[in-house]
Amino acid sequence: MNFSSARFGDVLPVDLGTPIGSEAGSIRQAVVLTGDGFLRYRPSSVFVVPLTATGRSFPSHVRVEVDPSNGLDRTSWAQVEQMRAVASDRCGDPIGNVGPAVTHQMLDVLAMITGIP
Repeated sequence: MNFSSARFGDVLPVDLGTPIGSEAGSIRQAVVLTGDGFLRYRPSSVFVVPLTATGRSFPSHVRVEVDPSNGLDRTSWAQVEQMRAVASDRCGDPIGNVGPAVTHQMLDVLAMITGIP
C-alpha cells in the first residue's frame, strides 16, 4: 500500500492484519485521526479508526453517511473504540474525507472512552 499525503479525517484503505477476538481486521477503510500538524512530519505511524458496514447501536460507533466528498459507497460506522496506531506503510491513498462534523463526533466519543473532559 502507498500512504501519501493523508489529512485528518481522510478515508483510506488500511491493512489491519489478522484480527484476534473482536478486533477489526483485514484490509478495510478507516478514518485518519492523526492531526494535520503532526502528519506534515510524515510520521511512520498514524492513528486510524476502522469503518464497518454493520450497524450496531454501540455508543462508541459514529454513523458515516455516503457523501461524494468521503468516497464511501455505503453507509458505514466508525468503530471509535477500535482506534489504533498503524504503520503508514499499512495505509493506502485517501479516497475522500468525512469532514469536520463526523471527525468532531469521533473525537467526542474518544473523549468519552478515555475520560478526557
